[in-house]
Amino acid sequence: MSLCMGCMREIGDNVICPSCKFDNSTEQHSPYLPYNTVLHGRYVVGSVIETNGESSRYISFDKQTGDVVIVCEFLPMGLFERENDEINLTVRYENEDVFRKLMTDFISYFRTIAELKDFSALMRIHNIFQENNTAYVIEENQDLIPFREYVERSNGHLEWDIARPLFMPVISALEALHRRGLGHYAISPKNMYVTAYGKIKIAGLATANERKRGTPLKSQLFSGCAAPEQYENNFPLDSITEIYGISATLFYALTGNLPASAKDRYKDSRLLMSTSTVKRLPPHVVTAIANGLQVKRENRISDFDELRSQLSVSHTAQAIQEEISRTANMNVNKSKMNNMKNSSHKLPIILAAVITVLLLGTAGVFLLVQNPFKEFFHPRNEIVTTGATEKWTGETVPNYVGMSYKEVKNNAEQDDNLNVYLDTNESFSDKYEDGVVMEQDPKAGSPLTASGEYSVSVKVSKGPQMRELPKIEKKNVNTVAKTLAKDSFVVNAEYQYSSKHDKDTVIGYKDLKPGDKLEYGSTVTIIVSKGEEPKAPTAASTANQN
Repeated sequence: MSLCMGCMREIGDNVICPSCKFDNSTEQHSPYLPYNTVLHGRYVVGSVIETNGESSRYISFDKQTGDVVIVCEFLPMGLFERENDEINLTVRYENEDVFRKLMTDFISYFRTIAELKDFSALMRIHNIFQENNTAYVIEENQDLIPFREYVERSNGHLEWDIARPLFMPVISALEALHRRGLGHYAISPKNMYVTAYGKIKIAGLATANERKRGTPLKSQLFSGCAAPEQYENNFPLDSITEIYGISATLFYALTGNLPASAKDRYKDSRLLMSTSTVKRLPPHVVTAIANGLQVKRENRISDFDELRSQLSVSHTAQAIQEEISRTANMNVNKSKMNNMKNSSHKLPIILAAVITVLLLGTAGVFLLVQNPFKEFFHPRNEIVTTGATEKWTGETVPNYVGMSYKEVKNNAEQDDNLNVYLDTNESFSDKYEDGVVMEQDPKAGSPLTASGEYSVSVKVSKGPQMRELPKIEKKNVNTVAKTLAKDSFVVNAEYQYSSKHDKDTVIGYKDLKPGDKLEYGSTVTIIVSKGEEPKAPTAASTANQN
């Protein structure tokens, strides 16, 4: 049976898959497993479909059941080596302890996920095992619609009546996970899918080591959904962190837009929601989302029961009703104390009081709905401004532009007054090299308050967006693959015979040449030599052999 490495359907003698158009003549380069690697004697590994700093996921085929599954491989970038065509990981001695600790956390995390079989929002775990000096998790594979696509198909947003039954099982699953001392911490539209039965499935599972700064792993955070504390080094994550992510994703579902990034919300915490959107949502839902997205943790909803409660009960409407009842009872009791003959004169007063409360309550709800998010609290940093004729003589914000981000972070670790936040949006620059700060907010020279404490948001360059292809002819394929990957090119390889190039050396680019410029992240195909083509036997040599 010949399987497509892109979708795991049978393709017979086809090279290009008729179903998914995957080119099966390509190879999968390190650090990922080679195509057709068999794990645990049953799982055939195909192409990588997702990767983060902790693990990578492959589309795979279970020979025992005949099902397409997902293989999740523990692959902590920067802590191991794996050459092309190798399946074992090699861990340097100095990284051994860290690697083993992280792998133990990884296995423990997914064993807990495997126990939570009763929660429809969680992916089913079929198997967990260790092999090739690393660990593997076998996850279910379903026909799923990306949540973003689902929302786009629904006129760009969901109505609350549709969103509520979708999100409540997600909240229950997260609550169950936190009761076991773990969390997801990356709930976002990118990590959610919708099944054919109209249920949400949560993807992107990883340990907390992958969801915060300051760990040995290269963290993966989702701008707009990651809580502010996730950008701080080794900040303990908890249910309050998780509630920020689920609230941000619900905000997206109901509005079609994500909240601003945590960095931006430090400066302006307000959430932007159109008047038409506010009018079609129940006021208590608007309030609940705002409370779940408070930048300051102490102001945020702190547990899942409270989140469920605020999403389910209209506290404002209930308070108005209670106030109406209380006022009416007070007037009735007062009227009983007076002469019954005067009751006909008191009735208009009672009605007027009730109507007044109703009008005030309605006005209060109207004001809340029209601008529910305005000025929840003041921005964290208040920069002192001075008049044109007065020169500031106090301390000012230093200049970090032109410094490496690593150097800025080291300075922050040494300075208790400095908090540095990274703008996670991709930013290219022809002026600043990869990893160098290209912008900062507030700008250098801005006055500091008397406290001396300040926060700086920095935008780090990814280098130029257009990358020049280097010379690669006659170099070893592994060396070339590493060089191109370092420049953020995605590398494919095609093999052909060559009398001028040694085996496993590069002949050149396919349809490109050295010096050509391609956009960051572009796919590049290189032609690799298979060595000299074997000569067909001649009639004379055949006769000699006979």
